[in-house]
This record gives sequence, C-alpha cells and structure tokens, in this order.
Amino acid sequence: MATRHRRRGSGPWARPGKQGDRPGGPKKNRGRTRWKSLLIWGVFGVTLGLVSGYFLWGDLITDNSVTEVLAAQRDTVEHRFFQVPCSQDYESLKHFEACTPRKCGRAMTDSVITLQEAQKMRRLAEAGLSLGGSDGGASILDLHSGALSMGKKFVNMYRFFGEKIKDVMSEEDFELYREVRLKIQHEIARTFNISVSSLHLTKPTFFSRMNSSEAKTSHDEYWHPHIDKVTYGSFDYTSLLYLSDYSQDFGGGRFVFIDESANRTVEPRTGRVSFFTSGSENLHRVEKVNWGTRYAITISFTCDPEHAIGDPSWT
Repeated sequence: MATRHRRRGSGPWARPGKQGDRPGGPKKNRGRTRWKSLLIWGVFGVTLGLVSGYFLWGDLITDNSVTEVLAAQRDTVEHRFFQVPCSQDYESLKHFEACTPRKCGRAMTDSVITLQEAQKMRRLAEAGLSLGGSDGGASILDLHSGALSMGKKFVNMYRFFGEKIKDVMSEEDFELYREVRLKIQHEIARTFNISVSSLHLTKPTFFSRMNSSEAKTSHDEYWHPHIDKVTYGSFDYTSLLYLSDYSQDFGGGRFVFIDESANRTVEPRTGRVSFFTSGSENLHRVEKVNWGTRYAITISFTCDPEHAIGDPSWT
C-alpha cells in the first residue's frame, strides 16, 4: 500500500511551531501544555494505527494484493496455458483412461469462440433471464434442467411458461449452444491431451448474470472460494465463456485462482474462454461485482458417462 504523506497545516495535528511557544509563561502552564500535547499525540498514534490497520486489512482481503493477471481484458489471447501439479483428488475416484486428468492446469483463449457467437449467446442469456431473475445479485439460467432464478427461489421455466418459452428460445438458439459447447470441448481435449469422445457434458451447465445487488439468499453469494470437484462432484474439466467485458460492462467480477503464493486473475472479455481441471489444484472464486452487469456461461465436462447430459433441444 502506498505510503500516505500528511501535509503540515494549522489543524490540531500540525507540529507546534516556534511562533506558538510561550517561553515566558508560568511553569504550571507549560507542564499542562506538555501533558495535553502528549495526550493528543497518543490519541493520534492510536488512531493512526487503527486506520493503518484497517487499510492494511482491506488490502489483504481484496484481490489487489500479490495478484498476477493471467489474461487482461485489453489483451487478445491466442492461447495461454499454465500447468500446475495435479491434486490427489483424482486418485481416490474412478479412473477413466484417456480422460481423467494426468496434466492439470488452467488455460485461456480468445480464438475459439467468435465475437458474433458470444454476442448471440449473450442475447440468448438476456432473453431467458428476462423471464425471471434473482432478487439478489446472482441469477442463473440452465437450459438443460430449465432452472431459472425467480425472486428468492428457482422455477422450472419449461413447466412454468410451457409452450410460451418457444417465443423466447428457438431451435436455432439451441443449435448455436451446441456448436459453442462442441468448440470448447475440442479445445479442452486438445489442451489436456485427452480424447474428445471420452469427454461428456455434465450438470450443472448454466448462464449466470451478476450485479452489485445485495445478496438475498445463499445462492446469491457467488464470491466464496470453492473447488468445483468438491462442490459439484461430477466435474472433471470446467470452462467459462465470458459474455461481457471487465471494466467496460462491469467492475469487480474478476475470476481469481487462489494459489499459495499469489492470487492469479482472469479478466473477463466477451468471447474469452477460460478452462481448467476441476480439482483442488484450482481453488478459485469470483470477485464481487461492484457496478454494472457480468454475463457468462459455465460449461462443465465429466469423464464419467453415467453423469453425462444431452444438449437442450425442442425436438
């Protein structure tokens, strides 16, 4: 934290100058003055310590201390991969040849999904979420299960709206969704040297909309650190496609990998795909959004065919 320099002035914390001294005054008054001066400086010291501690603690709990930016919003990232040691999470689970992570890490790319595809995906998210929305700061839309945030709860939009939902989402939208999912699936397989056919879409896979509204339920508290493999169980590889831009559409809301040595962040950019192995080697969180609206879609994959789900479709 940058050091703050206090400007000298005539206020109560200004250093006493020679013009303010009264050398001819009585000793009793001088003693009282010294005592008051010591008291004032003592109070000032305690206050300064508390204020400094407050700001130091603020720095420690924000993502501005010891932070490395893996992919800035202003950068165009062809492909970046950061390998990390695999955790032991996968050793105690069923092993799937040519799929279970043997190489672990995190990657970012701006070259897999086009800007036009990302913009269409955002319009799909906006259309679906316009039917509901959380009272708090985080809303989700799951095209597979039909889960939609509405107030302080979730509804199944397919049951709730019935055939009317087809006025909002078309088969063409679902086809775009499948194409985007497949592109990301191939990129994950290529990066981690696994078989694309052994990788299966799993649940939950969902759109998210985050803003600065106060959380109303625990579902709105998206900022807590977590491990996807622990939280969701079936996840082996997690991907996020960002549908809005950090510092332009919203503030805060960066994705943060929490490593022992530092926080490492990904700044959302429309069309950017960030993906990683889902074990405890990739503990992470999302910063609170403090202004604007952040859109993204989480697309998750499993190696276990028993946990596979199909793409959404009207047919």
